[in-house]
Amino acid sequence: MDGADSSAGQPGPAERSHRSSVSSVGARAADVLVYLADDTVVPLAVDNLPSLSAHELHRAIREVLQLPDIALDIFALWLVSPLLEVQLKPKHQPYKLGRQWPELLFRFTDAPGDDVATDEPSLQFRRNVFFPKRRELQIHDEEVLRLLYEEAKGNVLAARYPCDVEDCEALGALVCRVQLGPFQPGQPTACTLREKLGSFLPAHLCKRGHGLFAALRGRGAKAGTSEQGLLNAYRKVQEVVSSDSEHEASLRTHYHAYLTKCHELPYYGCAFFHGEVDKPAQSFVHRGGRKPVTIAISLEGVHVIDNREKHVLLGLRFQELSWDHTSPEEEESVLWLEFDGNNEGTPVNKLLKIYSKQAELMSGLIEYCIELNQASEPAGPPESASGPSSASGSSPPPTQRPQLRRQGSVVCSRIQHLSTIDYVEEGEQIKPVKPKRTTSFFSRQLSLGQGSYTIVQPTESLEQS
Repeated sequence: MDGADSSAGQPGPAERSHRSSVSSVGARAADVLVYLADDTVVPLAVDNLPSLSAHELHRAIREVLQLPDIALDIFALWLVSPLLEVQLKPKHQPYKLGRQWPELLFRFTDAPGDDVATDEPSLQFRRNVFFPKRRELQIHDEEVLRLLYEEAKGNVLAARYPCDVEDCEALGALVCRVQLGPFQPGQPTACTLREKLGSFLPAHLCKRGHGLFAALRGRGAKAGTSEQGLLNAYRKVQEVVSSDSEHEASLRTHYHAYLTKCHELPYYGCAFFHGEVDKPAQSFVHRGGRKPVTIAISLEGVHVIDNREKHVLLGLRFQELSWDHTSPEEEESVLWLEFDGNNEGTPVNKLLKIYSKQAELMSGLIEYCIELNQASEPAGPPESASGPSSASGSSPPPTQRPQLRRQGSVVCSRIQHLSTIDYVEEGEQIKPVKPKRTTSFFSRQLSLGQGSYTIVQPTESLEQS
Protein backbone atom coordinates (compact mmCIF):
# COMPACT_ATOMS: atom_id res chain seq x y z
CA MET A 1 0.00 0.00 0.00
CA ASP A 2 1.26 3.50 -0.76
CA GLY A 3 -0.20 6.60 0.81
CA ALA A 4 -0.25 8.91 -2.18
CA ASP A 5 -3.96 8.55 -2.90
CA SER A 6 -5.18 6.33 -0.11
CA SER A 7 -6.07 7.60 3.32
CA ALA A 8 -6.30 6.26 6.82
CA GLY A 9 -7.51 7.47 10.16
CA GLN A 10 -9.49 6.72 13.25
CA PRO A 11 -12.89 5.00 12.88
CA GLY A 12 -16.27 6.50 13.57
CA PRO A 13 -19.31 5.28 15.48
CA ALA A 14 -20.23 2.51 13.06
CA GLU A 15 -17.06 0.60 13.92
CA ARG A 16 -17.62 -0.04 17.61
CA SER A 17 -17.56 -3.79 17.15
CA HIS A 18 -15.42 -6.12 15.09
CA ARG A 19 -17.11 -7.07 11.85
CA SER A 20 -15.49 -9.30 9.31
CA SER A 21 -16.32 -8.71 5.67
CA VAL A 22 -13.90 -11.01 3.86
CA SER A 23 -14.41 -14.72 4.25
CA SER A 24 -11.23 -16.74 4.82
CA VAL A 25 -12.13 -19.42 2.29
CA GLY A 26 -10.24 -20.48 -0.77
CA ALA A 27 -10.31 -19.13 -4.28
CA ARG A 28 -13.78 -20.52 -5.10
CA ALA A 29 -17.12 -18.74 -4.51
CA ALA A 30 -17.30 -16.76 -1.29
CA ASP A 31 -19.64 -14.33 0.45
CA VAL A 32 -18.43 -10.80 0.99
CA LEU A 33 -20.30 -8.45 3.32
CA VAL A 34 -20.11 -4.76 2.49
CA TYR A 35 -21.40 -2.27 5.07
CA LEU A 36 -23.14 0.97 4.18
CA ALA A 37 -23.03 4.14 6.25
CA ASP A 38 -26.26 3.25 8.07
CA ASP A 39 -24.86 -0.19 8.99
CA THR A 40 -26.97 -1.92 6.34
CA VAL A 41 -25.19 -5.01 5.03
CA VAL A 42 -24.90 -5.76 1.31
CA PRO A 43 -23.98 -9.45 0.80
CA LEU A 44 -22.13 -10.28 -2.39
CA ALA A 45 -21.38 -13.74 -3.79
CA VAL A 46 -18.10 -13.49 -5.70
CA ASP A 47 -15.71 -15.82 -7.45
CA ASN A 48 -11.94 -15.82 -7.11
CA LEU A 49 -12.03 -13.53 -4.11
CA PRO A 50 -8.26 -13.29 -3.47
CA SER A 51 -7.64 -11.66 -6.86
CA LEU A 52 -10.78 -9.50 -6.91
CA SER A 53 -10.02 -5.78 -7.11
CA ALA A 54 -11.75 -2.96 -5.27
CA HIS A 55 -12.94 -1.62 -8.61
CA GLU A 56 -14.70 -4.90 -9.42
CA LEU A 57 -16.34 -5.05 -6.00
CA HIS A 58 -17.39 -1.42 -6.36
CA ARG A 59 -19.13 -2.24 -9.63
CA ALA A 60 -20.95 -5.18 -8.02
CA ILE A 61 -22.20 -2.97 -5.18
CA ARG A 62 -23.44 -0.31 -7.60
CA GLU A 63 -25.38 -2.97 -9.50
CA VAL A 64 -27.01 -4.35 -6.35
CA LEU A 65 -27.95 -0.89 -5.09
CA GLN A 66 -28.91 0.29 -8.61
CA LEU A 67 -26.80 3.41 -8.29
CA PRO A 68 -26.06 5.70 -11.25
CA ASP A 69 -22.65 5.78 -12.91
CA ILE A 70 -21.65 8.92 -10.99
CA ALA A 71 -21.47 6.74 -7.86
CA LEU A 72 -18.13 5.46 -9.17
CA ASP A 73 -16.66 8.89 -8.41
CA ILE A 74 -18.67 9.64 -5.28
CA PHE A 75 -18.00 6.50 -3.27
CA ALA A 76 -15.01 4.31 -2.50
CA LEU A 77 -14.39 1.07 -0.66
CA TRP A 78 -12.76 1.30 2.76
CA LEU A 79 -11.24 -1.26 5.09
CA VAL A 80 -12.23 -0.25 8.62
CA SER A 81 -11.64 -1.57 12.11
CA PRO A 82 -11.66 0.01 15.58
CA LEU A 83 -7.92 0.61 15.14
CA LEU A 84 -7.50 1.84 11.56
CA GLU A 85 -9.42 2.82 8.44
CA VAL A 86 -8.04 2.93 4.91
CA GLN A 87 -9.61 4.10 1.66
CA LEU A 88 -8.76 1.62 -1.08
CA LYS A 89 -7.54 2.46 -4.55
CA PRO A 90 -9.41 0.80 -7.44
CA LYS A 91 -6.44 -1.52 -8.05
CA HIS A 92 -6.23 -2.70 -4.42
CA GLN A 93 -7.31 -6.24 -3.62
CA PRO A 94 -9.40 -6.12 -0.40
CA TYR A 95 -8.85 -9.78 0.46
CA LYS A 96 -5.05 -9.50 0.32
CA LEU A 97 -5.06 -6.23 2.27
CA GLY A 98 -7.27 -7.88 4.85
CA ARG A 99 -4.69 -10.64 5.25
CA GLN A 100 -1.98 -7.98 5.63
CA TRP A 101 -4.02 -6.07 8.22
CA PRO A 102 -1.74 -6.86 11.21
CA GLU A 103 1.24 -5.47 9.29
CA LEU A 104 -0.67 -2.25 8.59
CA LEU A 105 -1.62 -1.94 12.25
CA PHE A 106 1.98 -2.35 13.42
CA ARG A 107 3.11 0.21 10.86
CA PHE A 108 0.44 2.89 11.30
CA THR A 109 -0.92 2.52 14.85
CA ASP A 110 0.36 2.24 18.41
CA ALA A 111 -2.03 -0.61 19.21
CA PRO A 112 -0.67 -3.27 21.58
CA GLY A 113 0.07 -6.70 20.21
CA ASP A 114 -2.99 -8.33 21.79
CA ASP A 115 -5.31 -5.85 20.10
CA VAL A 116 -3.54 -6.28 16.77
CA ALA A 117 -3.94 -10.05 16.99
CA THR A 118 -7.72 -9.85 17.47
CA ASP A 119 -8.51 -6.89 15.21
CA GLU A 120 -10.32 -7.67 11.96
CA PRO A 121 -11.44 -5.12 9.34
CA SER A 122 -14.80 -4.74 7.67
CA LEU A 123 -15.37 -3.59 4.11
CA GLN A 124 -17.36 -0.35 3.90
CA PHE A 125 -18.90 1.68 1.09
CA ARG A 126 -18.21 5.32 1.92
CA ARG A 127 -17.74 8.74 0.45
CA ASN A 128 -14.59 9.16 -1.62
CA VAL A 129 -12.24 11.66 0.05
CA PHE A 130 -11.29 13.01 -3.38
CA PHE A 131 -14.84 13.82 -4.53
CA PRO A 132 -15.23 17.64 -4.57
CA LYS A 133 -17.96 19.15 -2.42
CA ARG A 134 -19.10 21.42 -5.25
CA ARG A 135 -20.10 18.37 -7.31
CA GLU A 136 -22.38 17.12 -4.55
CA LEU A 137 -24.63 20.09 -5.21
CA GLN A 138 -25.32 18.65 -8.67
CA ILE A 139 -26.55 15.25 -7.39
CA HIS A 140 -30.27 14.49 -7.70
CA ASP A 141 -30.39 10.72 -7.25
CA GLU A 142 -32.19 10.11 -3.97
CA GLU A 143 -30.34 6.93 -2.98
CA VAL A 144 -26.95 8.59 -3.52
CA LEU A 145 -28.09 11.58 -1.45
CA ARG A 146 -29.38 9.26 1.25
CA LEU A 147 -26.06 7.42 1.53
CA LEU A 148 -24.15 10.72 1.75
CA TYR A 149 -26.65 12.01 4.30
CA GLU A 150 -26.33 8.90 6.48
CA GLU A 151 -22.54 9.13 6.48
CA ALA A 152 -22.55 12.86 7.28
CA LYS A 153 -25.11 12.34 10.03
CA GLY A 154 -22.99 9.61 11.60
CA ASN A 155 -19.94 11.88 11.62
CA VAL A 156 -21.92 14.73 13.18
CA LEU A 157 -23.41 12.52 15.90
CA ALA A 158 -19.97 11.04 16.63
CA ALA A 159 -18.53 14.59 16.86
CA ARG A 160 -16.02 13.81 14.13
CA TYR A 161 -17.53 16.91 12.53
CA PRO A 162 -17.49 19.39 15.44
CA CYS A 163 -20.44 21.78 15.16
CA ASP A 164 -21.66 24.81 17.06
CA VAL A 165 -24.80 24.29 19.11
CA GLU A 166 -26.91 26.27 16.63
CA ASP A 167 -25.69 24.15 13.74
CA CYS A 168 -26.25 20.93 15.69
CA GLU A 169 -29.83 21.97 16.31
CA ALA A 170 -30.37 22.86 12.64
CA LEU A 171 -28.90 19.54 11.50
CA GLY A 172 -30.77 17.63 14.20
CA ALA A 173 -34.01 19.27 13.06
CA LEU A 174 -33.47 17.92 9.55
CA VAL A 175 -32.89 14.45 11.00
CA CYS A 176 -36.17 14.84 12.90
CA ARG A 177 -37.89 15.73 9.64
CA VAL A 178 -36.45 12.68 7.86
CA GLN A 179 -37.24 10.25 10.68
CA LEU A 180 -40.47 11.70 12.12
CA GLY A 181 -42.05 13.40 9.11
CA PRO A 182 -43.29 16.99 8.80
CA PHE A 183 -43.61 18.96 12.02
CA GLN A 184 -47.08 18.80 13.56
CA PRO A 185 -48.02 21.27 16.34
CA GLY A 186 -48.03 19.49 19.66
CA GLN A 187 -46.32 16.37 18.34
CA PRO A 188 -43.59 15.58 19.06
CA THR A 189 -43.12 17.36 22.34
CA ALA A 190 -39.81 18.28 23.93
CA CYS A 191 -40.30 15.33 26.27
CA THR A 192 -40.65 12.97 23.31
CA LEU A 193 -37.48 14.29 21.71
CA ARG A 194 -35.61 13.89 24.99
CA GLU A 195 -36.08 10.12 24.82
CA LYS A 196 -34.34 9.97 21.41
CA LEU A 197 -32.01 12.92 21.76
CA GLY A 198 -28.95 10.83 20.91
CA SER A 199 -30.44 10.18 17.46
CA PHE A 200 -30.51 13.89 16.70
CA LEU A 201 -27.62 15.53 18.59
CA PRO A 202 -24.00 14.56 19.37
CA ALA A 203 -23.59 12.71 22.64
CA HIS A 204 -21.56 15.46 24.32
CA LEU A 205 -24.45 17.88 23.77
CA CYS A 206 -27.00 15.45 25.18
CA LYS A 207 -25.21 15.34 28.54
CA ARG A 208 -26.41 18.06 30.82
CA GLY A 209 -23.66 20.09 32.44
CA HIS A 210 -24.60 21.28 35.91
CA GLY A 211 -22.63 22.27 38.92
CA LEU A 212 -19.77 24.58 39.69
CA PHE A 213 -17.12 22.62 37.78
CA ALA A 214 -19.04 22.71 34.51
CA ALA A 215 -19.71 26.42 34.94
CA LEU A 216 -16.07 27.22 35.62
CA ARG A 217 -14.97 25.36 32.50
CA GLY A 218 -17.54 27.23 30.43
CA ARG A 219 -19.05 24.03 29.12
CA GLY A 220 -22.43 24.31 30.74
CA ALA A 221 -23.99 26.12 27.81
CA LYS A 222 -22.68 23.53 25.36
CA ALA A 223 -23.63 20.52 27.41
CA GLY A 224 -27.06 21.88 28.40
CA THR A 225 -28.51 22.08 24.92
CA SER A 226 -32.25 21.76 25.48
CA GLU A 227 -34.77 19.70 23.65
CA GLN A 228 -36.70 22.92 23.21
CA GLY A 229 -33.95 24.33 21.00
CA LEU A 230 -34.13 21.25 18.78
CA LEU A 231 -37.93 21.45 18.75
CA ASN A 232 -37.82 25.10 17.69
CA ALA A 233 -35.43 24.28 14.86
CA TYR A 234 -37.65 21.35 13.81
CA ARG A 235 -40.61 23.72 13.63
CA LYS A 236 -38.70 25.94 11.19
CA VAL A 237 -37.83 23.19 8.70
CA GLN A 238 -39.45 24.21 5.44
CA GLU A 239 -41.51 21.87 3.33
CA VAL A 240 -41.26 21.87 -0.46
CA VAL A 241 -44.22 21.12 -2.72
CA SER A 242 -43.25 19.09 -5.78
CA SER A 243 -45.00 17.46 -8.70
CA ASP A 244 -43.22 14.21 -7.84
CA SER A 245 -44.24 11.90 -5.07
CA GLU A 246 -44.49 14.15 -2.01
CA HIS A 247 -42.59 11.72 0.24
CA GLU A 248 -39.72 11.15 -2.16
CA ALA A 249 -39.40 14.79 -3.19
CA SER A 250 -39.40 16.04 0.40
CA LEU A 251 -36.79 13.52 1.58
CA ARG A 252 -34.55 14.33 -1.36
CA THR A 253 -34.86 17.99 -0.47
CA HIS A 254 -33.97 17.42 3.16
CA TYR A 255 -31.04 15.14 2.37
CA HIS A 256 -29.74 17.91 0.14
CA ALA A 257 -30.36 20.54 2.83
CA TYR A 258 -28.44 18.48 5.39
CA LEU A 259 -25.46 18.07 3.09
CA THR A 260 -25.50 21.74 2.12
CA LYS A 261 -25.36 22.68 5.80
CA CYS A 262 -22.48 20.25 6.34
CA HIS A 263 -20.60 21.86 3.46
CA GLU A 264 -20.14 24.91 5.72
CA LEU A 265 -17.91 22.75 7.92
CA PRO A 266 -14.31 22.92 6.66
CA TYR A 267 -13.67 19.26 7.45
CA TYR A 268 -16.69 17.80 5.66
CA GLY A 269 -15.59 14.86 3.51
CA CYS A 270 -12.16 14.68 5.14
CA ALA A 271 -10.01 11.68 5.89
CA PHE A 272 -9.34 11.54 9.61
CA PHE A 273 -6.07 10.61 11.30
CA HIS A 274 -5.04 10.17 14.90
CA GLY A 275 -2.16 12.05 16.50
CA GLU A 276 -0.90 14.08 19.44
CA VAL A 277 0.41 17.62 19.85
CA ASP A 278 2.38 19.27 22.64
CA LYS A 279 0.40 21.31 25.13
CA PRO A 280 1.72 24.80 25.90
CA ALA A 281 4.10 24.71 28.87
CA GLN A 282 2.41 26.03 32.01
CA SER A 283 5.67 27.20 33.55
CA PHE A 284 9.45 26.88 33.17
CA VAL A 285 9.51 23.78 35.34
CA HIS A 286 6.20 22.21 34.32
CA ARG A 287 5.91 20.84 30.83
CA GLY A 288 2.47 20.80 29.28
CA GLY A 289 2.55 17.18 28.09
CA ARG A 290 0.57 16.09 25.02
CA LYS A 291 -3.07 16.14 24.00
CA PRO A 292 -4.77 13.73 21.57
CA VAL A 293 -6.00 15.32 18.36
CA THR A 294 -7.69 14.36 15.14
CA ILE A 295 -6.12 15.57 11.90
CA ALA A 296 -8.69 16.14 9.15
CA ILE A 297 -7.37 16.39 5.60
CA SER A 298 -9.46 17.17 2.54
CA LEU A 299 -9.11 18.76 -0.88
CA GLU A 300 -9.37 22.15 0.86
CA GLY A 301 -6.71 21.90 3.54
CA VAL A 302 -5.74 20.55 6.97
CA HIS A 303 -7.52 20.92 10.30
CA VAL A 304 -6.30 19.83 13.72
CA ILE A 305 -9.20 19.06 16.07
CA ASP A 306 -9.09 18.71 19.86
CA ASN A 307 -10.58 15.31 20.67
CA ARG A 308 -11.73 16.29 24.14
CA GLU A 309 -13.05 19.79 23.58
CA LYS A 310 -14.58 19.05 20.16
CA HIS A 311 -13.24 22.19 18.51
CA VAL A 312 -10.62 23.20 15.96
CA LEU A 313 -7.13 24.04 17.18
CA LEU A 314 -5.71 24.92 13.77
CA GLY A 315 -7.18 25.23 10.29
CA LEU A 316 -5.05 25.86 7.21
CA ARG A 317 -5.70 25.90 3.49
CA PHE A 318 -2.95 24.42 1.40
CA GLN A 319 -1.95 27.91 0.22
CA GLU A 320 -1.24 28.81 3.83
CA LEU A 321 1.12 26.03 4.83
CA SER A 322 4.31 24.16 4.12
CA TRP A 323 4.83 20.63 5.41
CA ASP A 324 7.09 17.64 5.81
CA HIS A 325 7.28 14.46 7.82
CA THR A 326 10.07 12.61 9.62
CA SER A 327 10.32 8.87 9.32
CA PRO A 328 10.58 6.52 12.32
CA GLU A 329 14.15 5.73 11.29
CA GLU A 330 15.16 9.34 12.00
CA GLU A 331 13.17 9.90 15.18
CA GLU A 332 9.60 9.62 16.42
CA SER A 333 7.21 9.76 13.46
CA VAL A 334 6.11 13.38 13.09
CA LEU A 335 4.11 15.51 10.66
CA TRP A 336 5.42 19.08 10.59
CA LEU A 337 3.19 22.00 9.59
CA GLU A 338 4.65 25.47 9.00
CA PHE A 339 2.47 28.56 8.68
CA ASP A 340 2.44 32.32 9.23
CA GLY A 341 1.58 33.74 12.64
CA ASN A 342 2.68 36.30 15.20
CA ASN A 343 4.45 36.25 18.53
CA GLU A 344 3.51 39.20 20.75
CA GLY A 345 2.86 41.31 17.68
CA THR A 346 5.94 40.19 15.75
CA PRO A 347 5.25 38.39 12.42
CA VAL A 348 6.78 34.94 12.68
CA ASN A 349 6.70 31.56 11.04
CA LYS A 350 5.27 28.83 13.23
CA LEU A 351 6.08 25.14 13.28
CA LEU A 352 3.55 22.67 14.65
CA LYS A 353 4.78 19.19 15.51
CA ILE A 354 2.16 16.44 15.22
CA TYR A 355 3.23 13.08 16.64
CA SER A 356 1.61 10.24 14.71
CA LYS A 357 2.56 6.91 13.20
CA GLN A 358 0.30 7.97 10.34
CA ALA A 359 2.51 10.96 9.47
CA GLU A 360 3.63 9.28 6.25
CA LEU A 361 0.02 8.73 5.17
CA MET A 362 -0.94 12.31 6.02
CA SER A 363 2.01 13.75 4.10
CA GLY A 364 1.18 11.66 1.06
CA LEU A 365 -2.48 12.66 1.20
CA ILE A 366 -1.63 16.37 1.43
CA GLU A 367 0.62 16.06 -1.61
CA TYR A 368 -1.99 14.16 -3.62
CA CYS A 369 -4.79 16.61 -2.74
CA ILE A 370 -2.62 19.49 -3.95
CA GLU A 371 -1.91 17.65 -7.20
CA LEU A 372 -5.63 17.04 -7.74
CA ASN A 373 -6.43 20.69 -7.08
CA GLN A 374 -3.80 21.86 -9.54
CA ALA A 375 -4.98 19.41 -12.19
CA SER A 376 -8.63 20.49 -11.83
CA GLU A 377 -8.00 24.25 -11.95
CA PRO A 378 -9.21 25.84 -15.20
CA ALA A 379 -6.49 27.38 -17.31
CA GLY A 380 -6.56 31.16 -17.06
CA PRO A 381 -4.51 34.08 -18.35
CA PRO A 382 -0.92 34.06 -17.04
CA GLU A 383 -1.20 36.81 -14.43
CA SER A 384 1.02 35.27 -11.79
CA ALA A 385 3.95 37.49 -12.75
CA SER A 386 2.06 40.55 -11.61
CA GLY A 387 2.13 39.25 -8.04
CA PRO A 388 -0.21 39.96 -5.13
CA SER A 389 -0.55 43.62 -6.09
CA SER A 390 -2.93 42.64 -8.90
CA ALA A 391 -5.36 41.01 -6.51
CA SER A 392 -7.74 43.95 -6.22
CA GLY A 393 -9.80 42.91 -9.20
CA SER A 394 -9.43 39.16 -8.88
CA SER A 395 -11.96 36.75 -7.50
CA PRO A 396 -11.22 34.26 -4.72
CA PRO A 397 -10.18 30.72 -5.64
CA PRO A 398 -13.16 28.50 -6.50
CA THR A 399 -12.30 26.09 -3.69
CA GLN A 400 -12.45 28.80 -1.04
CA ARG A 401 -15.42 28.16 1.22
CA PRO A 402 -17.52 30.81 2.97
CA GLN A 403 -16.12 31.30 6.45
CA LEU A 404 -18.26 30.81 9.52
CA ARG A 405 -18.05 34.18 11.26
CA ARG A 406 -19.74 33.23 14.53
CA GLN A 407 -17.56 34.43 17.39
CA GLY A 408 -16.07 31.53 19.33
CA SER A 409 -17.21 29.02 16.70
CA VAL A 410 -15.80 25.52 17.04
CA VAL A 411 -14.39 25.85 13.51
CA CYS A 412 -12.16 28.82 14.43
CA SER A 413 -8.46 28.17 15.09
CA ARG A 414 -7.22 28.29 18.68
CA ILE A 415 -3.51 28.60 18.13
CA GLN A 416 -3.03 29.78 21.72
CA HIS A 417 -3.87 26.23 22.82
CA LEU A 418 -0.96 24.82 20.79
CA SER A 419 2.74 24.67 21.54
CA THR A 420 4.52 25.87 18.39
CA ILE A 421 8.13 26.64 17.50
CA ASP A 422 8.44 30.23 16.29
CA TYR A 423 11.11 32.03 14.26
CA VAL A 424 11.38 35.08 12.02
CA GLU A 425 13.14 36.05 8.80
CA GLU A 426 16.90 35.87 8.28
CA GLY A 427 17.22 33.10 10.83
CA GLU A 428 16.72 35.44 13.78
CA GLN A 429 15.41 33.10 16.44
CA ILE A 430 12.58 33.61 18.85
CA LYS A 431 12.66 29.98 19.89
CA PRO A 432 15.14 27.30 18.75
CA VAL A 433 13.96 25.17 15.86
CA LYS A 434 14.15 21.42 15.55
CA PRO A 435 15.03 19.71 13.29
CA LYS A 436 18.01 21.68 11.92
CA ARG A 437 17.20 22.95 8.46
CA THR A 438 18.96 25.34 6.09
CA THR A 439 15.79 26.44 4.33
CA SER A 440 12.20 26.98 5.29
CA PHE A 441 9.94 23.95 5.46
CA PHE A 442 10.61 22.53 2.76
CA SER A 443 10.09 22.45 -0.87
CA ARG A 444 6.76 20.74 -0.11
CA GLN A 445 4.24 23.55 -0.42
CA LEU A 446 1.64 25.05 -2.70
CA SER A 447 2.27 28.55 -4.07
CA LEU A 448 -0.66 30.25 -5.76
CA GLY A 449 0.41 33.86 -5.52
CA GLN A 450 -2.24 35.75 -3.57
CA GLY A 451 -2.60 34.56 -0.01
CA SER A 452 0.19 32.04 -0.29
CA TYR A 453 2.36 31.01 2.61
CA THR A 454 5.42 33.26 3.02
CA ILE A 455 8.61 31.27 2.57
CA VAL A 456 11.34 32.01 5.10
CA GLN A 457 14.99 31.33 4.30
CA PRO A 458 17.17 31.45 7.42
CA THR A 459 20.75 32.59 6.91
CA GLU A 460 22.20 30.61 9.76
CA SER A 461 21.74 27.21 11.31
CA LEU A 462 18.96 26.85 13.87
CA GLU A 463 20.04 24.98 16.93
CA GLN A 464 18.10 22.40 18.87
CA SER A 465 16.80 23.39 22.27
